[in-house]
Amino acid sequence: MTMENEARKVFTGYDSFLFHQGTDYEVYRKLGAHPGEAEGVKGTWFNVWAPNAQYVSVITAKTGWENEKWMHRSEGDSGVWECFLADVGQGDAYRYVITGADGVKRFKSDPYGFWFEKRPNNASIVWGLDNFTWTDDAHQAQRDNTKVLEKPMSIYEVHLGSWKKGYRGPDDEDGFLNYTQLADDLVNYVTYMGYTHVELMGICEHPFDLSWGYQVTGYYAPTSRYGTPDDFRSFVNTLHKAGIGVILDWVPAHFPKDAFAMGWFDGTPLYENSDPLRREFPVWGTLAFDHGKPEVRSFLIANAIYWIKEFHIDALRVDAVASMLYNDYDRSEWRPNKFGGRANLESMDFLRQLNTEVCGKTTGFLIAEDSSPEWGITEDVKHGGLGFTFKWNMGWMNDTLRYMNLDPIYRRYHHGQLTHIADYAFSENFVLVLSHDEVVYGKGTMVKKAPGGIQDQMGEVKTLYTWQFTFPGKKLLFMGQEFAQEKEWDVKHSIDWHLADEFGHRDVMQCVRNLLGLYKQYPVLHSDSKNPAIFEWVNKGDADRNLLAYIRRNPWDYNGAVLVVVNFSPVAYHDYAVGVPFGGLYRRVFSTYDSLPGQGNPAEIGGIPPLTASEQECDGYSHRLTYSLRPFESIIIEFPT
Repeated sequence: MTMENEARKVFTGYDSFLFHQGTDYEVYRKLGAHPGEAEGVKGTWFNVWAPNAQYVSVITAKTGWENEKWMHRSEGDSGVWECFLADVGQGDAYRYVITGADGVKRFKSDPYGFWFEKRPNNASIVWGLDNFTWTDDAHQAQRDNTKVLEKPMSIYEVHLGSWKKGYRGPDDEDGFLNYTQLADDLVNYVTYMGYTHVELMGICEHPFDLSWGYQVTGYYAPTSRYGTPDDFRSFVNTLHKAGIGVILDWVPAHFPKDAFAMGWFDGTPLYENSDPLRREFPVWGTLAFDHGKPEVRSFLIANAIYWIKEFHIDALRVDAVASMLYNDYDRSEWRPNKFGGRANLESMDFLRQLNTEVCGKTTGFLIAEDSSPEWGITEDVKHGGLGFTFKWNMGWMNDTLRYMNLDPIYRRYHHGQLTHIADYAFSENFVLVLSHDEVVYGKGTMVKKAPGGIQDQMGEVKTLYTWQFTFPGKKLLFMGQEFAQEKEWDVKHSIDWHLADEFGHRDVMQCVRNLLGLYKQYPVLHSDSKNPAIFEWVNKGDADRNLLAYIRRNPWDYNGAVLVVVNFSPVAYHDYAVGVPFGGLYRRVFSTYDSLPGQGNPAEIGGIPPLTASEQECDGYSHRLTYSLRPFESIIIEFPT
């Protein structure tokens, strides 16, 4: 058997069958570049899907990008071209040369490439899948995507290239740290703060820094900005050994038009939609995936599974879900579906298949970044939903931040923006997000969204975080906001770590650290469900004083419950009374003032005298607690055991 004939056997007829029906969930183990042997000679197998191409060849850096190696069509009607190159192996750069159906010769990177040259270069690089030895068995053993609602999930959203810099001299324009350095520093910090998960922006390879990683050209490749694919595996392994979960931002809606990438791959719209009214997203200048094409489904669903299986990623945050739900999303001209409506039926079906296969074949799960009003984003596919495990609660974020932007004197007229949130809090399984999108493009940072002087702003942002960490839903906070970053996020620069050592900023960081600890400590704060009984208003009508009081409890009784009072006012309220359901000794376990030297109440925190509930009707309850609230102070009070 010749090398060429053996190469043709790599992509089998059964592989072709699965691939063309959209169910080949390990297609990345056949397509792409795989180091191996043919007739005892070491080299690399190359396989690329280009069904409408006239000719396909592969060129490598080893030959100075000359001496094209012609590829052969695989057996059957697969549309796959393949060949074997001797003496090409791990770390060697390559490109495909594709003469398309239109007769145009294009130089393309590999859609299934596992590593890429660092931008601005864009060739693919041969890299094996099975080089790394994992040591995160303990973390992997406890993963269970059916129980994540019961567990704490406090997410630290991070852009690795701007979280921390490490310039190595005048010629180092980027100052990128490598995955290993980042893992060690991130583990130490995240462990100190008490987050349970890290969510990573911009890991899939992308050519343009200012896209933040949301215009992907290498779906199977961790970005080379910070090291090799195995360096990234080591990064995940290190976080897992420290008990920290890893979430990856993932972009299955669209991809950029860069000439070297997937657009018009074989002279036809192969990965993008062939319908010109559905092909592009003008707002981003990108091409829309054709989710109705089975081969695109194989590519994307296998990619999701690839990150979870091959890199041990715990979950994927699926970007721009709303753009996939509607045919008229950001389009002045659009084509209705077969029923005459605006719903993108093909993409919805793709998302159902995606969630079903990811949750069924792995221990990972998917989070929808979705701003649509669609019902059932986190409903089970069997019940007509899309099957996501969580959805970002954009309503909570928008309503809360609009309220925060107001001068306290006017907040009384907008009190309903906060109380209304509880009306839809249990319609989906939510993540409460204060993400990177809210601290760029003139929106101001969290601390700068509040009016007033810096001291008031620090107090308000601590109350904002108390509201976030005690309201139903998992939590996400973008890097730098935990210590009240004052400048908007800039992908080119590190966040302002020096602020974490300054008075005021340090207090905000300590407040967040306290909240993270309490969130994990009290099951009533992290055991989420769609049962409204886990949240109980005590007083939602105190608009004039900008106050909210509520109880977090389990669905059946007050065992382990906590009372939360948040004060969005710069006014002190002496002898503030709040209702509770029964008498006994209540213990204050948190105040936004606790982190300030000399400002806390050590007597209460140390357990010396707790608060005693008196038998007086208040807020519709039989008993009341009386407590003095300071300006912008929020408190958490533990119920009697």
